[in-house]
Amino acid sequence: MFENLNKNLRRNLLNIPGARSKKKIIVFESDDWGSIRMPSRKVFEKIKKENLAPEEDPYLKYDTLASVDDFNALFETLKSVRDKNNNHPIITANAVMGNPDFEKIEQHNFESYFWEPFTTTWQKYPHCAGVETAWNYGQENEFLKFQCHGREHLNVDQWMLSLQKGDKLVRKAFNNQMISISSQPSSLKFNYMEGLDFFSISEKKNKKKVVTEALLEFKNYFGFDSKSFIANCYIWDESIEEVLANLGVLYLQGMANQVIPVLNKNTHSYHYKKHYLGQKNKFGQQYLVRNAFFEPSLMPYTEWVSDCLQRINIAFRWNKPAIIGIHRLNFIGSIHEENRTKNLKMFKQLLKEIIKRWPDVEFRSSDQVLNEMRDE
Repeated sequence: MFENLNKNLRRNLLNIPGARSKKKIIVFESDDWGSIRMPSRKVFEKIKKENLAPEEDPYLKYDTLASVDDFNALFETLKSVRDKNNNHPIITANAVMGNPDFEKIEQHNFESYFWEPFTTTWQKYPHCAGVETAWNYGQENEFLKFQCHGREHLNVDQWMLSLQKGDKLVRKAFNNQMISISSQPSSLKFNYMEGLDFFSISEKKNKKKVVTEALLEFKNYFGFDSKSFIANCYIWDESIEEVLANLGVLYLQGMANQVIPVLNKNTHSYHYKKHYLGQKNKFGQQYLVRNAFFEPSLMPYTEWVSDCLQRINIAFRWNKPAIIGIHRLNFIGSIHEENRTKNLKMFKQLLKEIIKRWPDVEFRSSDQVLNEMRDE
């Protein structure tokens, strides 16, 4: 009982400060589009036979580049409801712009890092045939609004160091065209996925280059600037915000807690900084704070429809938009098709219940939502 009271209190406190709107706005933010993870069911089974327990990590069990079937199933689900303005839900699809070029890195004896655009990666995955057409269809019909999630979902500096040192687990992952085998312990908190974390001054400088290249590649591919940005694993510092601001990023997606890398006499640690919706930093950028979630692949025993509806209700009580985090892996069925099927069934149930409970709801993307807000 007391645990539920504390949880409810925390959820209310999250929504009290910051910008408000009388409109009932729903935003879906989905990370990791364009990023590799588990290459195929074949690789999954191979690693499983080696007793590396990929089935214990949802990202290894389910997550991979989306297929045309994944997109079509998602679009059909989004078509199933409309808001009061006759708009269907739109997914803010936060995309990484590339992946490691495994072949070229190995050709250079792990001495230099090379990356490739996700369009090149698609050509190496048979299940990605026709995906670019699906991306374009999703954009044109406003099922998807792409925003930038980085250059690649990878801590390049630390990954290359581990490869150069001959780390057996990282080399095994590499040989299977994977970044890491994240079901196993690693020296890094997020198994090399934390792209903007740094462990030295030189690494910190490298992150600025990574972000710059990410946003330039985004503009080159999509033809427009990414107005918002979401850091891998919610880890970034002020120097990144300055680079983002100079390249036109107005909004910073994330959680209530920002994880900031700190170096003190070459010792690495983290500082945590709280944010609220609409809060401005010194560069004039505003923070978007996720206050609801739908993540059945990550936590399968949670009642996600009712939990998400409760969080939406709290957000609306405080005149806040419901900004709902929903990672890509929840929509993926290329490795285990039942993952996509059961999750989209629940997602459709959630969407229909939202419209039923709040018929005046409006769907927005992340780059639009703060246009509806006012400070209080």
